[in-house]
Amino acid sequence: MALLSFAALAQDGQAPAGVEAPRIGVVTMQPGEVFFERFGHDAIVVLDPRSGQAISYNFGYFDPGEDDFIGRFVRGEMMYYLVALPLEQDLAQYRDSGRGASIQWLDLRPQQAIALADALAERSRPENARYRYDYYTANCATMVRDAIDQALGGALHSQLSGRSRGNTYRGESVRLASPAPWMWLGFDLGLGPYADQPLSRWQEAFVPMRLADSLRQARNSDGRPLVQAEYELLPHHLAPEPAESVRRWWPWLLCGVVVALGLAWLQRRHRRVVGAFALPFWLLCAAAGLVLAWLWGMTAHQAAWGNRNLLLLNPLCLGLLPAAWAWLRGRAPARWAAWLAWMVVACSVIALLVQWLSPQPQFNLQWIVLLLPIHVALAWAAHVQHRLPLPAR
Repeated sequence: MALLSFAALAQDGQAPAGVEAPRIGVVTMQPGEVFFERFGHDAIVVLDPRSGQAISYNFGYFDPGEDDFIGRFVRGEMMYYLVALPLEQDLAQYRDSGRGASIQWLDLRPQQAIALADALAERSRPENARYRYDYYTANCATMVRDAIDQALGGALHSQLSGRSRGNTYRGESVRLASPAPWMWLGFDLGLGPYADQPLSRWQEAFVPMRLADSLRQARNSDGRPLVQAEYELLPHHLAPEPAESVRRWWPWLLCGVVVALGLAWLQRRHRRVVGAFALPFWLLCAAAGLVLAWLWGMTAHQAAWGNRNLLLLNPLCLGLLPAAWAWLRGRAPARWAAWLAWMVVACSVIALLVQWLSPQPQFNLQWIVLLLPIHVALAWAAHVQHRLPLPAR
């Protein structure tokens, strides 16, 4: 791509004659293929009409070499930076990876544009650039949103905060992460009820593409459309952003029931196979439950707090591993294992009751109807097998 010039960038709306205020634009980058690129990205562009230089203020930088980087990341204490760099340089990585980018020029009053440019220049100084990152409330998109809102004197917040399309943090996360199965699975299992509250247009702007859509509908301080002009900077050569879809729970129930019936049949004829299933199943449940408990009690990830999937992915399953091992060795499990398995079932039933009765629901019905029948089948198998010796081999 040729070097971006003032004429090219400003082709759809020249600044009024004699006004030296900078032009302000928002660049939205489409999702990429690497896991941390799945949600897209954005930045604020400040174009100097005198020099034609376009500076990109990008809130998405982090330093993987800083002390305790991995620890900060997993504890939810990660620090990001605002970096100012030429727009052409900022776009190079997106051009090379095939990610599309578009720019929205904003119709701001001259004094608003000047104040925003000055605030960004000050904020990008090394001593001011760091900020505490949060996936949903303080990321590259929300920082751009907040900077524009400040320039408008709070007008953007007032226009977006009272409107909602019913999207949730969970829904948006699972949708955008869906091309990577391990990623959407982690979001869906790891998020608690906080992630299921309906979001206002203001809140859903944590997704750059949602922010761009809301800017198209916003008004400036004089009642005109906030977006003065919009056009493509880079074509998008990758798969498009995943579309919205309705998530059904009944296929999960069907799967859970089929597995449970299969286990019930196997415990009569091939009991060791039940143990071969129970051992990794209970191990995964226990390990996942310990992770969920740690996210709730030991990290700053608010979206993971109070996760009711702990009632399904139960750390108590750790105590059931000896029973599964006994099955594999051709021995009957102890009586206490059956009682412990029924306790796991009881916790799963509680998860179902909470799903029905809680004023703040968590969208985990699909996991309940999948895992509850399996827990019941394994508890019944443990109840039966502690009384019936396994055949000798």
